[in-house]
Amino acid sequence: MKRILVTGGAGFLGAHICERMLDSGHKVICLDNLYTGSMANIAHLSGNPRFEFIDWDVCDPIDVAVDEIYNFACPASPPHYQADPIRTMKISFHGAMNMLDLARKHGARVMQASTSEIYGDPLVHPQTETYWGNVNSTGIRACYDEGKRAAETLFYDYHRQHGINIRVVRIFNTYGPGMNAGDGRVVSNFIVQALAGDDLTVYGDGSQTRSFCYRDDLVEGIIRLMNAPDHVTFPVNIGNPNEFTVKQLAEVVLELTQSKSRLISLPLPQDDPTQRCPDISRAKEFLDWEPSVELREGVLRTIAYFSNQRSEPSRLETRARVEANA
Repeated sequence: MKRILVTGGAGFLGAHICERMLDSGHKVICLDNLYTGSMANIAHLSGNPRFEFIDWDVCDPIDVAVDEIYNFACPASPPHYQADPIRTMKISFHGAMNMLDLARKHGARVMQASTSEIYGDPLVHPQTETYWGNVNSTGIRACYDEGKRAAETLFYDYHRQHGINIRVVRIFNTYGPGMNAGDGRVVSNFIVQALAGDDLTVYGDGSQTRSFCYRDDLVEGIIRLMNAPDHVTFPVNIGNPNEFTVKQLAEVVLELTQSKSRLISLPLPQDDPTQRCPDISRAKEFLDWEPSVELREGVLRTIAYFSNQRSEPSRLETRARVEANA
């Protein structure tokens, strides 16, 4: 039995990692300040004697004896990470440094949840891990893009200077049960709008592409990366290489929800990538991993989740409501 720390463990992906690690017989410490996470995501785990929740800001150092660390603490959708961009940058940098220092003290293996956003609006397609990216360092998305790039830099400098056993996963668009209805991501936006009978908001003409990976597939790839041999310290893309336009996704959601909603166009946000698709050659070679859930099947499962969802608001949502009514 390992002692495993999951920062951001009450978030969309973190909660599912906690669940998988408990199912594997490990002791799990979930670290989250509920800024964008929710206790609803981990409520079903609270009765497990091998599960511990700590209300904690990853920007503050912490000392717990652990064998593995999954560093997943950071707002991950544009509305959330742009709500307080300075805080987002601090979480990315200080959170990574604190977890690396903890890993160094206890000899733990540590994983950084990086992102396809480090490629920016890519000039290479599909994106390989050797591509250095096309990021606007002064734009409204830079707090997240550059924050994650800085975190990767820290991971590799700690690895070279201190011999820390690291893993870096670059996560592409992910969806599935456990998503926050108000997180502003395209899959949750479309499903919530369709179920409510509202118009589906398509930014631009909808021709921009994304590659949507179902949550369970993605988490399986993440766990395989954590368990990979020690030499697998290089970044690894985890995502679905099947590419869809945003308009195609909207049409799938309308069909599967049987919604009569219309598509309406809004201006494309600043620095919104026109193409996003992973090259997963490394994941196939070193992890024997590729996704298995097709888009229609995954969207159906996600629709069912949102149809039954009764989740509590996150602190960020609560704060936004308070400020709006002030």
